[in-house]
Amino acid sequence: MENVTILTHPLLQHKISILRDKNTGTNEFRKLVEEIAMLMGFEALSDLPTEDVEVETPIETCMTPMIAGRKLAIVPILRAGLGMVSGITALVPTAKIGHIGMYRDEVTHEPHEYYCKLPSPIEERLIVVTDPMLATGGSAIDAVDQIKKHGGKNIKFLCIIAAPEGLQRFHEAHPDVQIYVGHLDRQLNENAYICPGLGDAGDRIFGTK
Repeated sequence: MENVTILTHPLLQHKISILRDKNTGTNEFRKLVEEIAMLMGFEALSDLPTEDVEVETPIETCMTPMIAGRKLAIVPILRAGLGMVSGITALVPTAKIGHIGMYRDEVTHEPHEYYCKLPSPIEERLIVVTDPMLATGGSAIDAVDQIKKHGGKNIKFLCIIAAPEGLQRFHEAHPDVQIYVGHLDRQLNENAYICPGLGDAGDRIFGTK
């Protein structure tokens, strides 16, 4: 699929494996999500535009590249997406942060939006949407719908694990969005949970049940 990147870096895969372990506690889980997001962000932001600026080294003055524009917006899908934000801001501290709140209907598994606040002007920014899990794809599709409705155009989506069904559905709905996946899992089960997955990312990040 064009615009879909399944990441294979050994460090990333190692950290995702620890994340899956049901015995990994909240504190370690949270740190791992942050580290994974940083590794994924490093990959996803490889095409950031740069411009040469003049810098004086201890030896001489030189022209050297720095990120141009600095117009990056990170938009986590609440609440689990919040866990990935600090990993990306560690790479780009000047990034602005928006929020999109979605919850999933327990019966229909369909997403509902309850909050949307985006940095302005959103249409001029590279927007990185984060959510650890891409399961049915419903929340991701709706979140990107909202961003586009507000004028967002240049969008990347980062998820730690994805189900093939959700990835296919999301890609078909938004073929222009660049998707970065830490690991593509086997399938969704009858409750729309990713298998083998890692359980509920939000509960494991925030220590709730």
